[in-house]
Amino acid sequence: MNKKTIGILAAVIILVCAAVFGGIYFTRNIGKSDKVISGENAEKQLSKMVDRIDPLTGTPVKSPIEYDSAEDEASELPDIDTCTVGVEASTGLYAEIFSSPEKAGTGTDGWLCEMAEDFNKQGYEVNGQKVSVQVRNVNSGQALDYIATGKAVPAGFAPSSMLWVDMLNARGTATETISECLVGNVAGILLTSKTYDQIVEKYGSVDLKAITEATEAGEFAMGYTNPFASSAGLNFLICTLERYDLENPLSEAAVEGFQKFQKNVPFVALTTMQMREAAENGSLDGFIMEYQSYVNDTMLSKNYKFTPYGYRHDNPLVSVEAASPDEKEILTRFAEYCGSEKAKARADEYGFNGMPDYKCEYEPVSGDVLTAAQKLYKTNKDNGRPVIGVFVTDVSGSMDGEPLTALQDSLVNSMKYINTENYIGLVSYADDVTIELPIGQFDLEQQTYFKGTVENLYASGGTATFDAICVALNMIHEKMKEYPDAKPMLFVLSDGETNAGYNLNDIRDVLGGLRIPVYTIGYNADLEALQSISSVNEAASIDASTDDVVYQLKTLFNANM
Repeated sequence: MNKKTIGILAAVIILVCAAVFGGIYFTRNIGKSDKVISGENAEKQLSKMVDRIDPLTGTPVKSPIEYDSAEDEASELPDIDTCTVGVEASTGLYAEIFSSPEKAGTGTDGWLCEMAEDFNKQGYEVNGQKVSVQVRNVNSGQALDYIATGKAVPAGFAPSSMLWVDMLNARGTATETISECLVGNVAGILLTSKTYDQIVEKYGSVDLKAITEATEAGEFAMGYTNPFASSAGLNFLICTLERYDLENPLSEAAVEGFQKFQKNVPFVALTTMQMREAAENGSLDGFIMEYQSYVNDTMLSKNYKFTPYGYRHDNPLVSVEAASPDEKEILTRFAEYCGSEKAKARADEYGFNGMPDYKCEYEPVSGDVLTAAQKLYKTNKDNGRPVIGVFVTDVSGSMDGEPLTALQDSLVNSMKYINTENYIGLVSYADDVTIELPIGQFDLEQQTYFKGTVENLYASGGTATFDAICVALNMIHEKMKEYPDAKPMLFVLSDGETNAGYNLNDIRDVLGGLRIPVYTIGYNADLEALQSISSVNEAASIDASTDDVVYQLKTLFNANM
């Protein structure tokens, strides 16, 4: 064989190899969805980034777990002054009311505050003394905790729904109903027009039964809010359980049905805003909201159809047992003022009192059943799918002192709200990133390592936030290979500053491709920076000041861990 023939054969071989490998390369994504391709690209990019970061490995430290059979819930609550006073008392003799935010806020959410301001100008007297009311904006679930523990006890309680009053009574605090309805409202499920029409076509109508069945079947993505804090969330939880067993919403049949439903729920939102953002980004086809909020939002009322469900949200007003006779009389006078024609007209203007003919199809349940339903949610929300989570803790110099102490205390306290079936790891970062505790099942052994390692964190150096996020994402990604059905979550606890390593733009595609939600908890923080991280995959960003971070994390972990 001469040299010319050998050269031709070599060229042919090269061309054939190029054609084969080129064909493999250019056809490697045929049949794959954009989501799969995005995920594969993110994995490759992440691997390269972690190799460059080259994280350190720490030595976990054990610390004994101290269990207190009588949990001091009061110590977990922040000072009541962290909850805003919407209207201050104008007299020495007054009655304070803890009110839910949709009527104790501002603008169209400020109806009760406006009524209180007007009432205080009227010069009403009780036993010869001028009187007034003071309105404090407190989420219904948190208000329940304040009153039941005795941490802060007002004269009156005005939650969104009577469900919270029933739970308060069940926890040993007697109440007296001043008004069953200060102002009318209804909880509902918002569906896109397309989803609504699809459910009608298949199930004949849209109601809670059809929606839960469609969710069970994976026909659309449904979202709801934390039943430990949200009135709409608690309402949805108990009605979903009753939908599976009307006679006993805590039965095995109810639990089994709830597990089937929950399997196809992407996440339970901490806040209505988090849920709404997820819907706007296309992650949810349906979610829950009160009618008053729905009609006041042009975007929502234009693009979603409202279907009422469950128990009415008629904003009752009750006095608590600690209220004096004079305070009860003030509350009675105020309730009468809220029932005036002027007050009703303003309520109508603000979107309240809509759907007055709607009635709940279920009979009332006891406060004990509601409390048990919350516990049932906590243990069954993941339907046997463990959470794989990594806590990323900022130990840079800017966290020295009170912020780091608050971080440590809040994490140690919140451990008891993490289910032991979950898998948890810990990363710290300053200039460098350290894997402090590899991911492991959160049994007693892992808990002792987690607690000891958190307690031994110290602050110094720069802030490589996004390097640490990359390392944590990689840890979760690797662990998911062992448990592919697990739910991944990442928690970043920081003051939001970043001055070393990668930035958000460097890792945005990685975050989006892996679709791992990143919850951020800010300590005296640059909240905008943290919110931009969480918004990539519709996770929540919490403003956790040193006064209320313990309660904030308790709420977060009850909902998600």
